[in-house]
Amino acid sequence: MALSTCLTWPLRPALAALRQAAPMQRRGLSIPVGPGKTLDLGGIFPPLATPFSPTQEVDYAQLEGNLRRYANIPFRGLVVLGSNGEYPYLAPRERLEVVSCVRQALPRDRLLLAGSGCESTQATIELTVSMAEAGADVALVVTPCYYRGAMTSAALVQHYTEVADASPIPVVLYSVPANTGLDLPLEAVLTLAQHPNIVGIKDSGGDITRMGLMVHKTRQEDFQVLAGSAGFLMASYALGASGGVCALANVLGAPLCQLDRLCREGNWQEARDLQHRLIEPNTAVTRRFGIPGLKKAMEWFGYYGGPCREPLAPLSPPQVEELRGAFSANGWL
Repeated sequence: MALSTCLTWPLRPALAALRQAAPMQRRGLSIPVGPGKTLDLGGIFPPLATPFSPTQEVDYAQLEGNLRRYANIPFRGLVVLGSNGEYPYLAPRERLEVVSCVRQALPRDRLLLAGSGCESTQATIELTVSMAEAGADVALVVTPCYYRGAMTSAALVQHYTEVADASPIPVVLYSVPANTGLDLPLEAVLTLAQHPNIVGIKDSGGDITRMGLMVHKTRQEDFQVLAGSAGFLMASYALGASGGVCALANVLGAPLCQLDRLCREGNWQEARDLQHRLIEPNTAVTRRFGIPGLKKAMEWFGYYGGPCREPLAPLSPPQVEELRGAFSANGWL
């Protein structure tokens, strides 16, 4: 259960003191870290699709089945309750149950990032604390956007600072302008990168120049940039990104981990060839057909996709054929 405001705010000084006294003893963290890094986010993270039954209830048995298959792929960790997890459509109880279910199934050497961003700072703090209690290692906090006209750099810096101050686990910023209509301003990112409990950003905007500047201007900070899509993963690595949170990893996880490895080893020609084959399928399961397309493609590769929650509608037969063509034309089907 999420802590109420009257419980959360008095916890802030204690949580801050705990982080200063024992920064590596946060709940759930069992990952060895490298020199100069509080937490290593390098690698591929699939933002898990939430499986639903035909009656649109969360299907935990199917979730566990997908997790068993993902355990055989060398992911750095998993993201739950991101955009592809239909986060806005889950009740608060369901969100915590999903995190708990994934934590129990996930090997301890893999990170669990959980979406905890809400529209208000107070609600975000409460949910972030609850996600930590449910077993999340890292909080992925999307930009509040309902009153986007008022979301100035100053307002967003204040919001994220208060969340990070109160959070018992590290925070990763999440900018996804395609969904929110709001790009977290670069100057806000650079300010927030200096916070000791903000360890990175998932940037889904696709602006490679902006991502390169983030890497360049935060190189003295304990801060990592994650590409938010498989479509520009190689380009992001070339500019110094640490990893990727990619919807396509729900479907083609092994090839994306291979691309990660090729880039780290400097095999750029082979990496480019693989990246080219991933662009069309990635576009199909993101911008073109979204979550219904992602779930349909999962079924072709042996995972459970299942229905989305309404009002998300299933693909039409012509759309299914177009989706299939994006995979078959690039040698995946």
